[in-house]
This record gives sequence, structure tokens and C-alpha cells, in this order.
Amino acid sequence: MSLVAYNTLTRQKEPFEPIEPGKVRMYVCGPTVYSSCHLGHARHGVVWDTIRRYLEYAGFRVTYVVNITDVDDKIIDRARKEGVDWREITSRYIPEYFEEMAELRVQRPTWQPRATEHIADMIAAVRALIEKGYAYVVEGNVYFSVARFPDYGKLSRRSLDDESVARIEPDPRKRHPADFALWKAAKEGEPFWDSPWGRGRPGWHIECSVMSAKYLGTPFDIHGGGEDLIFPHHENELAQSEALTGGRLARYWLHNGFVTVRKEKMSKSLGNVVELGDLLRRYTGSVLRFFFLSAHYRSPVEFSPESLADAAAGLDRIYNCLEAVDRRLASQPAVESAAEGGALARSAEAAREAFVRHMDDDFNTAGALGAIFELVADTNVALQSHACGAGLAEATNVLRELLSVLGLPVERERPRAGELDEALVELLVSVRAEARRLGQYALADRIREGLARLGLEIEDLSGGASRAVRRIRRPEGT
Repeated sequence: MSLVAYNTLTRQKEPFEPIEPGKVRMYVCGPTVYSSCHLGHARHGVVWDTIRRYLEYAGFRVTYVVNITDVDDKIIDRARKEGVDWREITSRYIPEYFEEMAELRVQRPTWQPRATEHIADMIAAVRALIEKGYAYVVEGNVYFSVARFPDYGKLSRRSLDDESVARIEPDPRKRHPADFALWKAAKEGEPFWDSPWGRGRPGWHIECSVMSAKYLGTPFDIHGGGEDLIFPHHENELAQSEALTGGRLARYWLHNGFVTVRKEKMSKSLGNVVELGDLLRRYTGSVLRFFFLSAHYRSPVEFSPESLADAAAGLDRIYNCLEAVDRRLASQPAVESAAEGGALARSAEAAREAFVRHMDDDFNTAGALGAIFELVADTNVALQSHACGAGLAEATNVLRELLSVLGLPVERERPRAGELDEALVELLVSVRAEARRLGQYALADRIREGLARLGLEIEDLSGGASRAVRRIRRPEGT
């Protein structure tokens, strides 16, 4: 079976055939850095990192681009609420994003451009769209005219008569309710750049069109992102890019599913957001990564404490097996029969083949993990028969090979030396809060400074409450 991928554009699985044989150019929409990452961002990072890893395992040379949106309405709104410069918001959350992705063993992309580094390119693209008749200027704003692009809606399967299309960016100055902003005139106190249409900043959609084309050219092979980006972001991106170049933007459009809580999408509006940093204080990054990989990337994955406990137990089962084999091989001479060793070696090869078969079927990581567990079961049977030799060694070599493809550690991820018990940390935080209430500020400061030396930072919340936040540190080897 050759690799197939589900293309959102055609709504079907298609044989994966890159534009240039042996090479894959892949662009994924990255974060808008106005707040801390939640589990949805974590799944996004793990999914696309795993797809990239598998493509490389399959022999492709991958150029992988993930952008960072570092100027946007949400960033400006957050800065206004906090009374700080908008750049202070991005400088706070970009490093945090990098550190938390590293905890999840997400590798850095080939390129990770920031929107503010490419403003001149965006202005040039907007000017070209105006010249081609696809865009128009109104009071310093530039809008894309969806009526001029007959294929508008082909990705999301929405028509211009759909009420949800017209509600995205309401503005009476637009020729059609669905027209979207390519350039936004600056309002008082907002960041701006000079342009032929006055001071302003780029719209969200033009950022990705420009950065993907700059680093990958067009067309490129894979455009990825969360399914919530299909409309309007990817629909608008496709329209303006194809209007600009006259050709396709991407050959395959892939989208990952949501993280859900009680069957509802995780979102701030519903108040069910689980911050990634909070979970990384209780679970290793490999447990969270395993949790995401246990479902197909296009399916929703339901978050609960029980699901994370299951993920931790699943990883333990794999590492218990690996460690048992290591102990056996280190302590006993080779005593297995040729038949025993041959059977286990064949199981290892069958597991590798099943793993590849599942991953070739639209990157089915759930099936791939099933193949790993089949080999774990066969290896445990061999251990019970007191086998020791080449068959066991081959089984563990294959297990570690396949774990690595999925971005999971090949050895058990140990708790960091010197980390404090959560109950003790909570006690220290409560003692500090009481010291502050009593005016014993010197003691409160000593507790804060002591925890800081241990990698913990105290955040003072509204109402006098506090919490300790671990400063995430990059794991070795990522």
C-alpha cells in the first residue's frame, strides 16, 4: 500500500504524490501569540510534527514551515486590556510556546517566520491584487472582492449566500458582506506600518499566503491546520493566493480535529480550556503526546483525567517491556532456540510492516500504536518463556525505532531530579499568602525567591490567591 492522505479540498483520500519526487514542501498555520497554549495548540503541534517525522521516515526530504502570527486583533486587544505595548504580549508568549512545544518533543520547523518580518512582502501582494482587479480600497482599508473569484467556497463548501459567510467581518463599506480585509487602516493606539493606502497593518489571511509562498513557492504539497481554520482562514487564503498567482496554492489540504471536553470543542468562550502548562506540571510531555497519538488526527480526541491516566498506563506497558528485555539481555547468556528467536524476529518485522501500513493510510497513529502493542505482547510472551538472544534484541530495536518515528522517547521519561512534591509546593504557596496577609513581606519574598531557584514562579491572582508555575525547561535531545 502506498501513502494516501485525506484531502479536505476533494473530501476523499488520495494517493500522496509530491510535486517534486522525493521532496515534500509543507506549510502549517501556527499560533497567534496572545495567550498561553491550551490542549488544542498542543494537539496541533504534535499532529503536524508526527506527520513530518513519518514523511522523513518514509524517505522524503521535508521542508516544513510553521508561521507565528505576532500582530493581530487578539494581540492588540490583550495589550490594551493589560495597558502594555503589544510587543510585550508577543515577547511573553513566543518563548513560552517554544518551551512547551519542546516539552512535547515537537521539533523546530525548517522555517518559523513571523508576520512582522514580512510586512513589505504583504504590501506588495496586496498591491498586486488591487492591480489585478481582485481587491479595492475604502478609507485606507483594502478588501478582497469574493465576487471576482468564481471558485470562492470550494474548500469549505460554503456559498456566498450562506449567512455564516456574511457574518465573518461585517462592515457596511464592503461591496459584498463576505469580502475580507487584506489591509486594515490603523486605529488610534494600534501598531501600524506605512503603505500606499496609509498607515495600517495586514489582515490575518494575507500573512499566511505571503509567508508560505516566500519559503515554499507555489504550488507546494501540503497545507495543514486545525479544522476550525477551514473557514474562513484557509478559504480566504486559497482565494487570494490563487487570484494572485493564477494557479494552485497547495496540492493537499489536511486538517486535524478538535480536543473536546464532554464532547464539546475546547474553547475560551465555553470556559472549558485546559492550559498546556498546567498539565505539564502533572504529566510528562511524552504522556500528553501519547494521548494525542492514540486517536486519528482527523478525529476529535476527548480530554479527561481518565484518558491521560490511560495514556500513562499505555506508555508504562511499553517501557516495562523494554526495560525487562534490557535486564534479561544484560544478566543472562543467549539461551533461546533458533525457533524462538526466529518467531520473535518475524513478529518484529510484522509489527514494522503493520505500523507502516497504518501510517500510510492517512497517518493513522492509533493503528500504528496498535502495531507497537502487538509486538509488546509477543515480546512479553517470549520473556515468560525465558528466551534471551537475538530475537529479543531485534524486538526492542524495532520498538524503539517505531517509538522514535512517533516522536516518543525510546527510554522512559524520568521525573526531573529535585522537583518538589505538588502538595509541598501548595503548602509553601499558602504559607507565603498568609505571610503577605500578615504583612510579613520579607518572609513572603524569601519563599518566592527560594521557589524561583527551584524553577517555580509564583503568579499572584485576583482576590489574593496565588499559584506556582513551573518554568518549562527544554528536554535534552529535542
